[in-house]
Amino acid sequence: MTSSKTYPNMNPSSWLDDYGDELYRYALARLRDKSAAEDVVQETLLAALKAQENFRGDSAVKTWLIGIMKFKIIDFYRKSAREIQSESLEHTLSSSEDNDFDENGRWLTAVNSWSDPDLALHQDQFFAVYQSCIDALPEDQAKLFVLNETSDLSSEELCKIINISTTNNLWVILSRTRKRLRDCIDKNWFNAE
Repeated sequence: MTSSKTYPNMNPSSWLDDYGDELYRYALARLRDKSAAEDVVQETLLAALKAQENFRGDSAVKTWLIGIMKFKIIDFYRKSAREIQSESLEHTLSSSEDNDFDENGRWLTAVNSWSDPDLALHQDQFFAVYQSCIDALPEDQAKLFVLNETSDLSSEELCKIINISTTNNLWVILSRTRKRLRDCIDKNWFNAE
C-alpha cells in the first residue's frame, strides 16, 4: 500500500542529519551504553526505511522515529536479559536496606528539603548528578530502573524481560533502587558542599 501523499521530512536520506543527534541522546539516556545507543539508532533508521510507506502522517516524522526506537530499545533489553544476572537482582531482595522505614513503611529519617524540584530539573548540574547517581547503581538495577521509567511496559512484561520471578520482587527491587537514587541525589545535590 503506497501512499501518494508527500509528508515533510519524509526523505530518508536526511533522517540521520535531521534527527540522528536527538535519537542518539534518547537512546543513550535509556541504554547508558554508547555503542548500544548507536546500534539502536541504526536499527531504528533501518526499520523506518522499511516501513516508510506505512507512515500516515498522524505525527511528526521525529515522533514516528522515536516510536519505532522505543520498540528497538525494548528489543535490546529483551536480548540483553540473558546477560543480566537475575541472581544479582534477586540478591537485592535479600539485602537488608529496609531499616530506613518504620513498620508502616514511612521514612525513619527526614527527607531534606528539595525546595523547588521543577527548578532543579531544568538545571544541567542536577542532570549531571542524576546521571552519575544512575551510573553508580549496579548495572542490572540501573537498566531495570531506566526501562521501568522510560517504557510503557507492564510489570509482568518487565519481569519477563529481566527474568524476575514475581512482580512483588520487581517492586521491591525498584523500591530499593529508588532509595539508593534518593540517597545519592540527597548527598550529591542537596547536601553537596
